Amino acid sequence: MTKKLDLAKDWLPRYTGTRIDEFGDYILLTNFSNYLEKFADQGKCDIKGEGRPMQTATNSAGVTMINFGMGSPNAATIIDLLSVRAPKGLLFLGKCGGLKRSTEIGHFILPSAAIRGEGTSRDYMPRAAPALPAFKIQKFVSQKLVKYKQEYRTGVVYTTNRRLWEWDGKFKKYLRKLAVIGIDMETATLFVVAFVNRLSLGALLLVSDLPMIPEGENRRIRPDGHAKIC
Repeated sequence: MTKKLDLAKDWLPRYTGTRIDEFGDYILLTNFSNYLEKFADQGKCDIKGEGRPMQTATNSAGVTMINFGMGSPNAATIIDLLSVRAPKGLLFLGKCGGLKRSTEIGHFILPSAAIRGEGTSRDYMPRAAPALPAFKIQKFVSQKLVKYKQEYRTGVVYTTNRRLWEWDGKFKKYLRKLAVIGIDMETATLFVVAFVNRLSLGALLLVSDLPMIPEGENRRIRPDGHAKIC
């Protein structure tokens, strides 16, 4: 009978164009190609897997960044595949919509938990199981944010499979009742699948938009270019 790790050994290099022994002990996950390009440029390392579903770059410090694509199924896939490498730590660098009036474009959100509205994680854990990050990684990231004087918020984010939901008044009302701080498409899946695979994973999200506030309404632009809700 084929085992999970046997499949991962085959599919990780096939999806990424990167041998298993070429992955570093620490992994940065993203779903934005420009993040990977900047990482490779700063680390003076090559991008592998161009033309593959996922691309990677590994610097001389043994840190690998992976662009795994968008959505919860891709998020679950990369964590399952990385189980064969068993990295010491993973950090998701993603983007999200800010849902609180205290949150501005350009702020960071350090999730304390995620609501599993995406469905994919139900194939891994019962619906009642919480989606939580690794506390040690979140603590480490928090310390770095403070050190470099970066604005950030903590709170619960909502993960959904729906990309086009801003038109849905009923769903927006539901989000307000949940009192979540942000919304994205991967975080809850990553937390749950990492837990199932016994991997330590945290997340740091950048607020890229304010989907609950219509464009041009109740906003002003700060001198630094960030939009602020008035």
